[in-house]
Parts: sequence; structure tokens; C-alpha cells
Amino acid sequence: MKTFPSRIRSLWVTSIIGLLAMPAHAQADVYIIVNSALTMTVEDLKAFYTGDKELLGAVKIKPSDNRAAQSEFLSKVLGLNQNRYDSLWTMKSFRDGLSTPSAKASDSEVIAYVQSVPGAIGYVTSPPPAGVLILKKY
Repeated sequence: MKTFPSRIRSLWVTSIIGLLAMPAHAQADVYIIVNSALTMTVEDLKAFYTGDKELLGAVKIKPSDNRAAQSEFLSKVLGLNQNRYDSLWTMKSFRDGLSTPSAKASDSEVIAYVQSVPGAIGYVTSPPPAGVLILKKY
């Protein structure tokens, strides 16, 4: 009878040690980047990504989603999940005739877009190079 509890205890201790040794899921930083000709606030950014605002002064803002970093951006910056964000844009599309933000596949595509398109904004997970402005890091 003493062997059974000691085996369970041994398995339990081994399981706990295994869980402690597992690396924690690291969340990536999210850098909000804007075209170097823009000056905006984080509140402006949220309004553009939720379709509540389209212009900054006389400039039409062109937000871009980054598929590789979208879940981090949605949770950290907008406080939304993917389903809520998609529903929001479906509603904005039908009700207001707005187009969803353009989608890019990677940080490098977003950086190139923001550098070359006036009014462009986006987000990346790697520190961006010169040629774009970092609005905020999350």
C-alpha cells in the first residue's frame, strides 16, 4: 500500500516539474507605425481601425492589417477579438459603404506600404527601420 501513494506522488512531482520547465508563451511587441508625413494620436488610430474616422485633416487615412500580428494588435490595441473585429467591419461595409483595412502578410509588407503610401498606417512586431514613425509600442 505504501508503494501506490509514493508512485502517485512521484508522478505528480514529475508533472509539476515538467510544467515549470515549459517555456511561457511570449507575447510579441506591437509597434504602431505611420507614414512619416502624418501626425496623429492613439485615439485617432483606434478610430481609423474601427471605421469611425476616415480623414485626418485633409488626408485620407489608409490603415493596413498585418495578418502575422493581427491577433496581438486586436487584443493589445483595440481590445477586440477576431470575430468582433470582422463583425464590426462587415457592419461598416454594409451600413456605411466602407472598405476593410488592406491586409498585408508580414511586417516587411506593412513597412513598405506605410513608407510608400501617403496616409498609410499599420502595425508590426519587429522594430521598424527609419522611414516610418512609431506612434506607440505595446
